[in-house]
Amino acid sequence: MEGRYFNSTDNNLQYWGLDYPPLTAYHSFLCGHIAHLLNPDWVALNTSQGYESFQHKLFMRTTVLVADLIIYIPAVIVYCFCTREVSSKKRISSLCCILLYPGLILIDYGHFQYNSVSLGFALWGVIALSFEWDLLGSLAFSFALNYKQMELYHSLPFFCYLFGKCLKRGITGRGLFLLFKIGVTVIASFALCWIPFLTETGQMLQVLRRLFPVGRGLFEDKVANVWCSLSTLFKVKKVLSSESQLQLSFLCTLLSVLPSCIKLTMHPSVRGFKFALVNCALSFFLYSFQVHEKSILLVALPVSLIINDAPWISTWFLLVSTFSMLPLLLKDGLLLAYIITSLVFLLVSKSLLPAPANMSEDSLNLKPFCISVRRYLPWFRLPGYLIKLSFYTSLMGMASLTLASDILVPPLRFPDLFPVLVSSFSCVHFLVFLFYFNIIYFWHSSNESSKKRL
Repeated sequence: MEGRYFNSTDNNLQYWGLDYPPLTAYHSFLCGHIAHLLNPDWVALNTSQGYESFQHKLFMRTTVLVADLIIYIPAVIVYCFCTREVSSKKRISSLCCILLYPGLILIDYGHFQYNSVSLGFALWGVIALSFEWDLLGSLAFSFALNYKQMELYHSLPFFCYLFGKCLKRGITGRGLFLLFKIGVTVIASFALCWIPFLTETGQMLQVLRRLFPVGRGLFEDKVANVWCSLSTLFKVKKVLSSESQLQLSFLCTLLSVLPSCIKLTMHPSVRGFKFALVNCALSFFLYSFQVHEKSILLVALPVSLIINDAPWISTWFLLVSTFSMLPLLLKDGLLLAYIITSLVFLLVSKSLLPAPANMSEDSLNLKPFCISVRRYLPWFRLPGYLIKLSFYTSLMGMASLTLASDILVPPLRFPDLFPVLVSSFSCVHFLVFLFYFNIIYFWHSSNESSKKRL
């Protein structure tokens, strides 16, 4: 397993080198061993590079399904059916919408990823913290982080929520003891995962270099974040040095996540924890260093968790998040699968989570914010028809860009025209969504925020 992180004649890092934490290595080893038992040609050194067959793809998709059945799907079921103060109809609606989210299905089953494993562990962590099982929640999230390092997107809300609970209990009394127990749990779980890689310093450093490839630059491909979209007007990579890019992205990410983290630390609540997960994950996606298209899945999970709090906007976000990965999906020949899964998700969401007949400030959870604005601008009103028009315009834009990306040939001067349009179009949406979710979190009444409910 250790050899997967080093370049050698038997392990081409550019082709199948591992750039994820140890739990992924163990999972890969297990899947590889089973594959070898079924058909040695699938995993034969050197000769299996580029190997493709129907049976091999079926096996890979089966391994994704098994991982889903063991970790992710049970977590979703438990989360939805243990939700308090929510009707049975809403529980079933949220269950169907989360499981039918097209982004995760397409990436895991079409792009052959196992994002549902790390997301499943993170969800088990959310469930455990909701029931005040703080040590189990810490353990579950540690496993998530040791499966995929992108779970760092969720790390600050987990830390701030638990640290806030410790402060509430008294940092010199019960809170200090809870902090100690959480620290021991996290350190022990990390040590358990990393034991085989701690025998040599060079080996451990190589794994860390693979996990955090700073040398790759600010972004890769056409990801729907601020830096890629901004580069169409201002060539950030050419103007700024790699070190300056890293510092700039760190500063912007920090400024974006800081408000949610401070509020969550000072006023820890389960509802606030979920909204902080959304705000922090989306901030990391938009502003952090070396972001991949599929990292939007780390935002989609917490958005799915608040689908009962903001059903219409959450559904809209999940559709845009899938669309933002269109260039990646086209590379893998998943256009038809993308269209079908997105339409199914939209129809199911529309039937189970219908938009309110009269789009109002109250139905969008924006009434407290609008009241605050009207103290200074008495004439301010939020036109509901404009929100609905924006939604349908967005759907038409996504449909048009999808069609254009597939059938039109871009000009020779702009070969990446359509991927750039997709990423920029999606980025604008994500910035608006970030503003919206922050408003909901900060302007929600303190009485409701203090409720502890799933």
